[in-house]
Amino acid sequence: MIVTIGIGCKRDAAPDAVLELVHATLAEAGLSSSAVACIATIDRKKDEAAIDRIAAQLGVPVRFFPADALAAETRIMHPSKDVAAMVGTESIAEAAALLAAGSGAKLIVPKRKSAQATCAIAATGDMP
Repeated sequence: MIVTIGIGCKRDAAPDAVLELVHATLAEAGLSSSAVACIATIDRKKDEAAIDRIAAQLGVPVRFFPADALAAETRIMHPSKDVAAMVGTESIAEAAALLAAGSGAKLIVPKRKSAQATCAIAATGDMP
C-alpha cells in the first residue's frame, strides 16, 4: 500500500512536535514510514521548517497545493470553518493527502490534531 501524509501546522511549529504527530498517526494505521510516498500540504508552507524536516527524515518529496485546489476536494471528513477563515479552505491535512494520492484515494486515517499540527493519511494503489 502506498500512502500520502497530509499536514497542516501553525506557523513556525516545532519540527519535533509535528514529527511526533506524524509518527503517531502512522503507528495508529499500522504503517511504517517506508509506505509513505510523499508529504502534502498547502502552498503557504513552502518555507516551513517542520514540513522540510519531516520530508527529509522520511526521504520523500513534498507536494504543495493552493488553497483553491484544497477547497475543491470533496472527500474530506472533518472540515473546519476556522481554517477556512484563515487560509481559504476548510481542510489542509485531509484535502492535501487525498489530492496527492489521486482520484482513487481514500482516507485511512482522518485528521488527527495536536497542539501545533494536523495530520491525515490517504492511501491508493497508485504512486501519487
